[in-house]
Amino acid sequence: MFTLLSGCLALGGISFIWHNHIIDFSVLEYYNPGKPSILLDDQGNEWARFELDRRDPLPYSKIPKHLIQAVIATEDRDFFNHFGISIKGIARSMAVNLYKRRFVQGASTITQQLIRLLFFDARQTVSRKVKEQIVALLVEKQFTKEQILQTYLNHVCFGCGIYGVEAAAQRFWSKSAQDITIGEAAILASTLKHPSRYCLLNSTENVRNRRDTMLNVMAQMGFITQEQGIKAKAELIEVVARNTVQVAPHYKETIRIFLEKEIGKARLYCGGLTIQTGLNRRTQNAASKYFKLQFKALKGRFSDKIDGGLMSIDPQTGQVKAMIGGCSFEQSKFNRALQARRQMGSIFKPLVYASAIQQGSSFADVEEDEPIDLLFEGTVWSPRNHTRAFEGDMTLARALSTSINTITAKTFLRAGGNNVVDLAKKCHLSQDLVPFPSLSLGCVDVTIKEAIGALNVFANDGVYVEPHLIKWVKDEFGTKIYRFEPQRERVMESRVVGQVAKVLSIGIMRYLKQYKVADFKSEAFGKTGTTNDSRTCWFCGSTPRLMTVIYVGHDDNSPLGDNVYPLSTIFPIWLNLYKAIEREAESFVYDPSLKETLINWKTGDVVSHAYNKDIVPIYT
Repeated sequence: MFTLLSGCLALGGISFIWHNHIIDFSVLEYYNPGKPSILLDDQGNEWARFELDRRDPLPYSKIPKHLIQAVIATEDRDFFNHFGISIKGIARSMAVNLYKRRFVQGASTITQQLIRLLFFDARQTVSRKVKEQIVALLVEKQFTKEQILQTYLNHVCFGCGIYGVEAAAQRFWSKSAQDITIGEAAILASTLKHPSRYCLLNSTENVRNRRDTMLNVMAQMGFITQEQGIKAKAELIEVVARNTVQVAPHYKETIRIFLEKEIGKARLYCGGLTIQTGLNRRTQNAASKYFKLQFKALKGRFSDKIDGGLMSIDPQTGQVKAMIGGCSFEQSKFNRALQARRQMGSIFKPLVYASAIQQGSSFADVEEDEPIDLLFEGTVWSPRNHTRAFEGDMTLARALSTSINTITAKTFLRAGGNNVVDLAKKCHLSQDLVPFPSLSLGCVDVTIKEAIGALNVFANDGVYVEPHLIKWVKDEFGTKIYRFEPQRERVMESRVVGQVAKVLSIGIMRYLKQYKVADFKSEAFGKTGTTNDSRTCWFCGSTPRLMTVIYVGHDDNSPLGDNVYPLSTIFPIWLNLYKAIEREAESFVYDPSLKETLINWKTGDVVSHAYNKDIVPIYT
């Protein structure tokens, strides 16, 4: 009874609309899929966009005959004979659905699929099917079969956000749909049944099986010969990459993932949004250039498996100016700047010394570099230096600047492990930190984003600011629909920060001297870091304008090998980046009550002038 009633309503609706022409189908000729969303850099210039992958539509005369035949074979074998709906198909699907007592099979013609694509959603309901059939009949009255098929092929989805045959051919094989082979036509046609499963970008094995089945069907229908089918099956299935260079692909991908969840895919790809990011093109381009050059050399020196990440932020705002998630976005979308968790190693040490300064220590204080055995909760821990040598008495300034492990462990105990943990947590490092003495040497897993957020307090006068990629998002009418408010809080006194940063600048001066750089204009500080067995190699460095953290390592966390030193392994990336972008001399701003004092970094004695290499400036 329900089926009969639906049929009567459908016939009545068809008759009324047929004679009154109250629906305008010009959308089939002028279909507009929406506006792309654009990403702006910190200068207000577009650097990327989010859009559905489309190309200019092909006229029917330029669509290859074998592609049309492949689509007809897989989607609608009676397309050129029916009037919009398939009576045989409807009868067959009704029988199956009644047998199963649920909606398991449709009977959509190509015309109905086009109507659903342009006017309806994909929910399987009886009312939608009735409406779809009515409109399909009207479309067939107003348009030719060629017009319908042309519109369908120029707008149907081929998976992976790719719409239309021209976009699919360009994306998969870097050529026009006019030039595709019979085998490639079979691939495109077979994708239509399940675009996400059979998209060529996702699985070549699934595609091969579907293509071969499709070629068999085409041969059975007489569209191709057996010989053509055999030849097409022998074609190599591969994606021919386009020669395009993306700007900051990991940066863009991170924004895509976030905004898809925040505002939805449809609005992101078709809503004409404006997305203001913190990206600085000059910084990103320089970082990418020198990152790739250095990793090319490192792979020749270590192994092809070596990889890493980089992030640069504005110290005051926390805006991410450059981000690199790995050597090749095409080979791996894994973002090592945000997702890889590595032991922090010696770049954690500034927090240890900052905590000690807070408790009343001075960088002029002297400690002995010697073998030590520390007992903590029944466990003995014996820290050793990277060089395996001990140098006797020295100041805390020298101990931090040259990364002496034994004195850092002693300083950790003097400051109090719980105090160090509290400071690290205020800097938004892992919340499961425990005050084991080994924490002094960076036995805590962090991402680059977490590390740069924590260490940036030394460049931002003791204020923590959350690193972030997006400033705001506006809709197509200019209304802000999203705004990021970075978390900001003072976590360290200015006088403490200034003292630590001043000592960290001693290391940078030594590094620059080794590289014979005499024209580095801005103030800068930095810290190297290497974890146990040389599994991760770190460098963090900052000027008043830009803070950067970089790491090198294997994704499986296996050792890099022997003779791994940050100064030769990773420091060149930072140095070349800053030489490329820094133009003006700038200074850090710290507590004005701090005074520069020259000391002998071995004895701690205050001196009036620098008369040998052991004299360094500190703040007191």
